[in-house]
Amino acid sequence: MSQLVRAPAFPACVPRLGAGLASLNIRTFSCLGPRQNESSGTLSNLTIGKHTRVIFQGFTGRQATANARESLAWGTNIVGGVKPGGGGEHLGLPVLPSVKKAVETLKPDATGIYVAAHQAAAAIEEAIDAEVPLIVAVAEHIPLHDILRIHSILKTQTASRLVGANSPGIISSVGKCRIGFQPLSCFSPGRVGIVARSGTLSYETAASTLRSGLGQSMCIGVGGDILPGTTIVDGLKVLADDPDTEAIALVGEIGGHAELEAADWIRLYRERTDNPKPIVAIIGGLTAPPDRIMGHAGAFLLPGEPSALDKVKALENAGVAIVNHPSRFGPVISNLLAGRLVSSVHGVDNKTGPHGGGAANQQQTRGLHTLGRSCPSSRTADCRTKLFSPPVHPIRQQQRSIILAPQTALNLLKGRNVATNFSSANADAPRTLAITINRSTSSPSVFVIADHKQPTEAAKFDFDYRQGTSSISMDDVARELGFSKDSVASLRRTVDELVSLFTEKEAYLVETRVVENRDGSGDSRVEIVSAKLGFDDAAFRSCKRQGDIQSLRNTDSADPVELEAERDGIVYIKLEDGTIGTLVNGAGLAMNTVDALADAGGKAANFLDTGGKATSETVKRSFEMILQDQRVKSIFVNIFGGLTRGDMIAEGVVLAFKDLQMSVPVVVRIRGTNEKEGQKIIKESGLPLFAFDDFDEAAAKVIELAAQK
Repeated sequence: MSQLVRAPAFPACVPRLGAGLASLNIRTFSCLGPRQNESSGTLSNLTIGKHTRVIFQGFTGRQATANARESLAWGTNIVGGVKPGGGGEHLGLPVLPSVKKAVETLKPDATGIYVAAHQAAAAIEEAIDAEVPLIVAVAEHIPLHDILRIHSILKTQTASRLVGANSPGIISSVGKCRIGFQPLSCFSPGRVGIVARSGTLSYETAASTLRSGLGQSMCIGVGGDILPGTTIVDGLKVLADDPDTEAIALVGEIGGHAELEAADWIRLYRERTDNPKPIVAIIGGLTAPPDRIMGHAGAFLLPGEPSALDKVKALENAGVAIVNHPSRFGPVISNLLAGRLVSSVHGVDNKTGPHGGGAANQQQTRGLHTLGRSCPSSRTADCRTKLFSPPVHPIRQQQRSIILAPQTALNLLKGRNVATNFSSANADAPRTLAITINRSTSSPSVFVIADHKQPTEAAKFDFDYRQGTSSISMDDVARELGFSKDSVASLRRTVDELVSLFTEKEAYLVETRVVENRDGSGDSRVEIVSAKLGFDDAAFRSCKRQGDIQSLRNTDSADPVELEAERDGIVYIKLEDGTIGTLVNGAGLAMNTVDALADAGGKAANFLDTGGKATSETVKRSFEMILQDQRVKSIFVNIFGGLTRGDMIAEGVVLAFKDLQMSVPVVVRIRGTNEKEGQKIIKESGLPLFAFDDFDEAAAKVIELAAQK
């Protein structure tokens, strides 16, 4: 029985359309709703606290050791760890040779996996096999197809729940339990629950609630991967039922349907609950260019996915208050809890400062709907349609993925004996046939769009990663394409070969445009007239797999500065028409910095993510890259010192400014760990550097300086 998801209406078994998915005319059959491990009750495994017995996999490694010391001192009940084949003690706690032995001996409730990306999938599988209730995977760059296999395994069991990968982890401030690497200086027992895709944005959200005297109950970092083990809706369900949580902060971003699904859940929650908890949200990526991956592995659009603006509107329609910067979470939530903002508020006053002054007390509007690169509501479908069109301009290469040039893609298909026809008589009316990821079901899927439909009307035929497409009815696929029954045999061969390419070469997108033609004997034949192939770069970078695909990458049309940044482990993306250079630590915060600058009337010249741990060297290299852009009139350094100390970053900025003999003025906003020390170093440097802790003041200054230049 094939699993079919199709727009525009929900089936009879689903009672009503939600504010989120309904806005995009999407429906999902119930068989593609909750995953088996969610419906069987593993959500309760997320409720950590003093009772939670924690083990570490990779316990004796440097990162795990440092993290364990901090967590133990904070109060986390770490009972031991695992080192393959090991034994003895570490940090005064037992070391076991396997997870299975650790489960038998230590009876853990949770495991934190602190191993490198190339080892992480095996470590997760070992924990699932040992039935550890909660598995937290913090590693970034785990290959996508390893995670697809993990999800296939998770769906067959009911004991374990995964948080991550590419996640800062999960932390209970009330229960003093940290499984992850959240900066403890930002967390204190309190009233606000946080569920977030971005690590840096979640840290600044926590710090904002701390400054407002609210503190946090729990923070669930679902992570920035394409397929997180725990979703935003999962986190909302836990926080809504948590007695210590009085309000919820939601941190989302571009990519996937998670925030639309959250909007649907929130609307139903508000309808069925007498006194619903206030929910405030932020969405990163409102100004993101549509063809780029914005730092996080999952921060990009797959076929048929909504824009960031779609997500904002869906959440607003569900009664969620939207902020445009994480420093505003604290004051806005304070006002909501005090009753100064009604629960149906759709936005916040842009003048609301991060310290709680000036919050409005009635329903308000804001300027996020008019940002430069966001698709206006009447044009969102047109914007998304571009994903399915053959590229007019050379494809820009991007870190974290490999997109082949159109001709290279077709040559690769021809080499696999896939029927192609570059000059088909019917090429003016092709249909879309794609093999990609259904993020909502954590499954690979065959996406089909007829020529007269929009991407949001795709028919999605999911299949099990390990079992293949045998369960899919090719008659249904042909019907969705508008092809005749005579094409079914040829279509099956085409789909099988595309799926084979998808799995063997670890693609995240095999998108083709297909037509139905008749050969000389009158038989129907499905032919590909254009193709877009995207492959997971992590397979090569983390595991040295797919070297042949890596060799096909053509960097001739890539921006040389972007390639330079990639080699240095920095994500740099040049943006159109900007005059303000940006330097930020963390992908989510970098996206939000570009968005919030636009909301304040400025325009960023680039997106730049130094990574979660900015250092003096990465700051200097980042300045060098930004200064190569002659459009840049001022530079905005926006650093949240979570995993990195603010004073260290300030010293790096001062040294880089002197070494590079910079003449472009620099505005530095440092918050978080050692923020006052960092601000003092900037102010006393004697250089044309401007230090702020308030985002609004810093943004106003950098915009003013850019205008003066």
